[in-house]
Amino acid sequence: MALFKKRQVGKPGEWYYCLVHKKVEEGPECPAKDRFGPYETPEEANQAMETAQERNLEWQNDPKWNDRTREDEEGTTGTTGTGTA
Repeated sequence: MALFKKRQVGKPGEWYYCLVHKKVEEGPECPAKDRFGPYETPEEANQAMETAQERNLEWQNDPKWNDRTREDEEGTTGTTGTGTA
């Protein structure tokens, strides 16, 4: 068991948005599980939450990634595996 964790060293010009501290950071100051990035500019990193929300909405409405919509369109939801005639 290591007593000291190796600190991640960021590259100059890499920007991250920390989900815990809700702020833009240069270089990975927080663990990867707590941040979005890297981004090329602090402005891009500052828009990380809006970018994520936009992407989530696109994916939720994309029929290639939304199986529920595809099943509803095909009319197969709830019609199989009932075991009754």
